[in-house]
Amino acid sequence: MLTLTDLYPMSSFEANMAESTRSIVDLHAHLMPGVDDGAESEVETREALLRMREAGVERATATPHFKASLVADAGALGSRLAELDAGWAKAQAVAAEVGMRLERAAEVMLDTPEPDCSDARLRLAGGSFVLVEFPYLSVPPRSSDVIARIRSAGWTPIVAHPERYMGMDAELERARSWRERGAYLQLNGRSLLGTYGSTARQLAVALLERGLVDYVASDYHALGRPRIAEYAAALDELGAGEAADLLLRVNPARALDGQAPIPVGSIRAPRRRWWHFVRALVRR
Repeated sequence: MLTLTDLYPMSSFEANMAESTRSIVDLHAHLMPGVDDGAESEVETREALLRMREAGVERATATPHFKASLVADAGALGSRLAELDAGWAKAQAVAAEVGMRLERAAEVMLDTPEPDCSDARLRLAGGSFVLVEFPYLSVPPRSSDVIARIRSAGWTPIVAHPERYMGMDAELERARSWRERGAYLQLNGRSLLGTYGSTARQLAVALLERGLVDYVASDYHALGRPRIAEYAAALDELGAGEAADLLLRVNPARALDGQAPIPVGSIRAPRRRWWHFVRALVRR
């Protein structure tokens, strides 16, 4: 029977890059089987973890989708957490089998103005950091107030994929406001490769140029190649090669260990020549 490894063999480029980017820590990946739009089965979880390990990932985090509004319905909340517990048990078993260090968390959708992240199962490795996203890939009104409430409750929010939200202003004042209220920002590596389109890529570059990015993660959904090894190359092309270690390894590990990220600082992206655009198109 064909496996995902047969269908999506690793390219020589990925293999070479993986060799030079060992010890990557991935904060954001949908690896629990059968609980969301990520891995559908333990077979897919296994293939995903093997792919990630080949791409240089040493430590990954299973972050299934979770709606913050569920806390208002005890029955629905209990059912969802039980579902995630079962998925986590399966993912843990697979991770042990393939020799991958796997952590637990959730990608908490902020579909309520007063999210409750007190359950340790929702936070990164049970610590103080929590990965959050805004609903429907759009920024709601008073989003910074929600961030402030999370921080005042004693948790540290990490906003997932800010470059993908509709309604992000060109000057990135919303992103600055989230950071001023106590949040950190996690960029999707695939945005740098043009996977989500030119707008997301442009916003990703702008966020890096302004020093607003603290982490780069895969947001891997267990289908196809993770392409994680290409993120370092994309960062290097943007003039952020020295920052890649902080973004891909050091800061994600610090978040899982309950520590604030080391400031990455702003980068100056070089003007992209025509062959860079060709290379980006080939990677899609």
